[in-house]
Amino acid sequence: MSDMTLLRIGIAIAMSLLLGAIIFFGRSRKDGQGRRVPRESARDAGERTEPTLADITGAGEEAEPAQVELALATAQELGKRPSEQFDRIVSLYVAAKAGSTLRGPDIVVAAEKAGLTFGYMDVFHRLVDGKPELGPIFSVANIIKPGSFDMAMIAEVETPAIAFFLTLPAPVPALDAWETMEPAAQRMADLLDGVVLDEERNALGRQRIQHIRDELRAYDRQNAAPPLGKTTRW
Repeated sequence: MSDMTLLRIGIAIAMSLLLGAIIFFGRSRKDGQGRRVPRESARDAGERTEPTLADITGAGEEAEPAQVELALATAQELGKRPSEQFDRIVSLYVAAKAGSTLRGPDIVVAAEKAGLTFGYMDVFHRLVDGKPELGPIFSVANIIKPGSFDMAMIAEVETPAIAFFLTLPAPVPALDAWETMEPAAQRMADLLDGVVLDEERNALGRQRIQHIRDELRAYDRQNAAPPLGKTTRW
């Protein structure tokens, strides 16, 4: 069995896991999850370090326990959807090239450069600028069960692909959400030397991109709020 066949099987399994993961997003999560993305330190030396207390909480080492607890609780909620209700999922994948894998530390760095935040359910999220309480525009998970990224073990993580998914309705119009997610996936694929695949596990081409745009434009029209001052006739 070829590497590409194995990858396709793995991603197909991941799609079913994503459905459960998205529903699980609205439930209570385990304590101690939701840490911030570790930032590169000693950049001149080209080294990376694991997250420190200050990285996780945003507070200094001398912070009061209550301040640390509040900061941790806030970090754990980053990327949580305000509602469990959704009616559509749009997904993409960034997959490693044949004979290769995506490494945990590289994923963390690429996610940070693509503007993602590590948070709720230990996955990455793209939040609305200045309004994180609205929930994620899209999220990025590991296709390997359970889909999360354990930062304590991130140096050992290797995966054939990561999954990008947005759930609709999103905190922004569907087409805007797509126009945010697709470039982020392309950016991370470039940084990770991977390839972008659509939800059918085929290479994402211009024709498919246009088709998705048309579908989401139609979704926005169908779900637009009626103009103020007008009532609906039955």
